[in-house]
Amino acid sequence: MEKMPKWADVVLIPLISLLLAAIISALVILGIGEDPVAAVKLMIDGALGSTYGWGYTLYYATNFLFTGLAVSVAFHARMFNIGGEGQAMLGGLGAALVCLYIPWPHWSMALAGGAIGAAIFGAAWAAIPAYLQARRGSHIVITTIMFNFIAAAVLNYVLVNLLRPAGSMDPATARFPEAVHLPSLHEVLAPLGIEFSKAAPANVSFLVALAACVFVWLLIWRTKLGYEIRAYGKSEQGALYAGISPFKITMIAMLLSGALAGMMATNNVMGEAERLVLNSTEGAGFIGIAVALMGRSHPFGVFLAAILFGFLYQGGAELALWTKIPREMIVVIQALVIMFTGALDNMVRMPLEKIFVALRKGKA
Repeated sequence: MEKMPKWADVVLIPLISLLLAAIISALVILGIGEDPVAAVKLMIDGALGSTYGWGYTLYYATNFLFTGLAVSVAFHARMFNIGGEGQAMLGGLGAALVCLYIPWPHWSMALAGGAIGAAIFGAAWAAIPAYLQARRGSHIVITTIMFNFIAAAVLNYVLVNLLRPAGSMDPATARFPEAVHLPSLHEVLAPLGIEFSKAAPANVSFLVALAACVFVWLLIWRTKLGYEIRAYGKSEQGALYAGISPFKITMIAMLLSGALAGMMATNNVMGEAERLVLNSTEGAGFIGIAVALMGRSHPFGVFLAAILFGFLYQGGAELALWTKIPREMIVVIQALVIMFTGALDNMVRMPLEKIFVALRKGKA
């Protein structure tokens, strides 16, 4: 019998963790002489108080949706894919090559082609650590961390020496053709009579991220392959007894994980920058780990967690702009949320489990 109800694990623990992170963050803000209530109000106004703020919040959330889903798929197979950052970098390269060298007649076709190119490059970059884990026993955490640095070096070389336009000093590709430019949410919502900021970077790739959430849910909970992934994640020995191949599950789960991380390029490369630049991922691959942990590796939970971290990113930028709170302090606040929702999960879980066990015994 489970020690606590499912709703407590999915809803109550993350809420208490968030509350604890908020309390500590308020104390930190007080410690540097700022008003935490005013800071929270400014964050809410900046991130959610206008369509411009929502545009940035959803833009960041789109990145975190892709990387959070990527980590979640690997989690279900009991693998800790820390390589989402590198896989997203290489996914950006795949999307850029597709956009630069294939003459697309319309953005919709370019979006499909770019997403496929990004997914292939991301999956290919995840395939090497997956093979090393499945055949050689190399720990997936170590290899994926190493491959993040290799990906950064590869991308740097390709941008500086191969794809940089002649005469340009900027380590970036040329801008993509006009037909490849993705419509912003302003352009998507305008025909529906919904006003949205023209200046915000949120674009149609947000809808692709939502579709990815539905795809992951269907895959993990409504297919034979998803059942095999979850069975292997719960018990490798039990999965072996049932005839499930560890090599097959390790490879497929990591390929899917890498593909999802790579597809982030539809947002930051195709939708926002409209070219490939260095450090376009901006740490989203690592934030995806926290998003997956907080979302309990469920697509709906990942969606909510991605919105939260999008809010923290945009709200934090507003704090740094309009108050004396330094940008580094914003990173501390984000780190506190990650710490309480991830690393210190058991600090909340264990007392709650004891409470629910005591309540169950009291009713018996």
